[in-house]
Amino acid sequence: MPIVRGADPLPAPTFAIERRRPEDAGRGRGMAMMVRVDGTAASGSGLYDGVVEFAGATPRWFQGLFALYTELGLLVFGALFVVVWWRARGRNDPRATARALLAPAATVLAYVVSELLKTVVDEDRPCRGLPAEATVVACPGTGDWSFPSNHATIAGAAAVGLVLARRALLPWVAALAVLMAFSRVFVGVHYPHDVLVGLLLGAVAAWVTVRLCATPVTALVVRLGGHPLAGRVLYAAPPARAAGRRAPIDQATVRLDRTGSTARRRPDGR
Repeated sequence: MPIVRGADPLPAPTFAIERRRPEDAGRGRGMAMMVRVDGTAASGSGLYDGVVEFAGATPRWFQGLFALYTELGLLVFGALFVVVWWRARGRNDPRATARALLAPAATVLAYVVSELLKTVVDEDRPCRGLPAEATVVACPGTGDWSFPSNHATIAGAAAVGLVLARRALLPWVAALAVLMAFSRVFVGVHYPHDVLVGLLLGAVAAWVTVRLCATPVTALVVRLGGHPLAGRVLYAAPPARAAGRRAPIDQATVRLDRTGSTARRRPDGR
């Protein structure tokens, strides 16, 4: 067969070996690691390997942006929680305030469910068998399981919670959530299916939580409106004080006579 000069070389074939850690003995769990004939390691997931190789070919500053966002990007959702709550508080709308408060609560619940799933599945990180220089960030320690992605779960839950509280945020929070999920694969710490399931899990958990709890939490917000401290947190103008300002008592229109009864003053002041 003639050799074509300049043609791309054929990809090196791979074969699978199972790599076990001592702490996995007797548990029936191991990580299938793909090793190319040329000696370089691969994760066994073609999509993951492709994204990681793409990440490795990008400039350092670009990798740094993704590394920064994957670590601190969730703080953006936290800031949006505060903004949405503040706007709902300013409207003195108990229903809007209830949904604004449920958004972070649903996100915490989704995170707890994600952590519970991690302890059940025990999927090792895809970067565990790769060289340290193969990924943008260092591979998490042993026992920090991969499935599902906590970051993607939190992002999915926060995005849905925020949209249910304020629909105008949909395009922005959806983009932030998808970018967070992709960043976890880009920096090399998660399989693609980890982040996809994480997004779905977070979104479903947040939607169910808000739908089930919106009515009772709204009633609670109304009930707490007259509390001196809670009222200030929930309303810009608590209902009791706002009502008092709208209908003030005009002391000049009434007088107390000697018998203890009240009578309106006549226009001449008598």
